[in-house]
Amino acid sequence: MITNIDPAALRPSFLSASPFPHIVIDRLFPDDALDVILAEFPSPSEMRWQEFDNATERKLGFHYALSHINRRTQTFLWEMNSPPILSFLETLTGIEGLIPDPYFGGGGLHQILPGGFLDVHVDFNWHPRLKLDRRLNVLVYLNKNWNDSFGGALELWSPNAQKPEVSITPTFNRTVIFATTDTSLHGHPAPLSCPPGMTRKSLSFYYYTNGRPDSERSAPHDTIFYAKKRMDG
Repeated sequence: MITNIDPAALRPSFLSASPFPHIVIDRLFPDDALDVILAEFPSPSEMRWQEFDNATERKLGFHYALSHINRRTQTFLWEMNSPPILSFLETLTGIEGLIPDPYFGGGGLHQILPGGFLDVHVDFNWHPRLKLDRRLNVLVYLNKNWNDSFGGALELWSPNAQKPEVSITPTFNRTVIFATTDTSLHGHPAPLSCPPGMTRKSLSFYYYTNGRPDSERSAPHDTIFYAKKRMDG
């Protein structure tokens, strides 16, 4: 499923990245595998999306139990929870004992329409159903012919920054992997300005462990938004 990439060779880049451990990998998956998923990616009207429309986010999310997706997309989601993927991620990040989320809580298919945004935030740190610590995000983008003028870049912020340190264009077959802690601020706060009928499409996968380093530990919390970042930016 994964192309011939050595995760051990990439670990130093992941661990030393600023403003927090992350890496961007183009063509981690075969193009034809993602072509299939893009071809059957449901439009905003073709599936029962979870709609988020408030002061901090405007997007369409995914609820695995309620959503109808085609078999090939289902297979890809399941494969992202498989031992080969877990082994790759553990070797890349040095985080041992990764556990996937079979419920895809907060993950799965995401879609953002023109005008949509996601304020800078840190993610929820605890899976209430699995009773596990959230440690890693994997984002796979599915946007062909994406122009920077459309916006929608993933921004990585440091806790005290007044602007993003890293901006990542969500282009097709680009995968972003980053550690999930209380200091891993990220989002795309500027409203999306792609043409009508076009959307920003992605797949999100979250991985957990039973426990985490004491230096990263905090009380369980939901997503914490930093709405001021969008207004100031």
